[in-house]
Amino acid sequence: MYAHTTSTISLPPHVPQSSLPAVLDSVPLQPINFFQAGSEIYAQGEKAGALYQVEFGAVRIYRLLADGRRQISAFHLAGETFGFEADTTHHFFAEAINATGIRVYRFAAGVDVSRQLLPLALKGLTRAQEHLLVLGRQNAIERVAAFLVDMAERQGGLQQVDLPMSRVDIGDYLGLTIETVSRVFTRLKDKGVIRLLNLRSIEIVKQDALQYMSE
Repeated sequence: MYAHTTSTISLPPHVPQSSLPAVLDSVPLQPINFFQAGSEIYAQGEKAGALYQVEFGAVRIYRLLADGRRQISAFHLAGETFGFEADTTHHFFAEAINATGIRVYRFAAGVDVSRQLLPLALKGLTRAQEHLLVLGRQNAIERVAAFLVDMAERQGGLQQVDLPMSRVDIGDYLGLTIETVSRVFTRLKDKGVIRLLNLRSIEIVKQDALQYMSE
């Protein structure tokens, strides 16, 4: 695994306090911990109990399978919260995709915040169910289209979509090989549905067509 290297830095908060989950409304704004690209935020099996807010950058959540393969279960972008667990142990690894700033919120021992955390739990369950629906599709184009629609919605519905993750990451998230992911991107480009601005950014040219492919 990558070395876990962090440092606390002072930056103006890019994520408004009002965007935090309600459970954190009364918690003081925490300093930003900086994680280099590829560094571990927490590991599978470690003690849980904190919530993590992405200030900038992006995070991948994954598990290593018995045969050594990696299955990515989620990506988290700026403004999103992760790290919630149903018990006291992390069941996945969390890793910074690129240079990432994280605010870590811990709760005082003995304080019951289960009711306040329920909305986070339900949101996480909904995302997990949606991911399973995507993985259940046989068509690689449908999977990639659904992924791009989701990324666009999470970035405010803009036509230009940032993709901080690599094609390998996308493949490990969608259950596809990197070759298949690259072929689908090229096919969508050739059909005029998207423009490939660079390896980490696309422009959605035909939103309706992409939405139709994802359904």
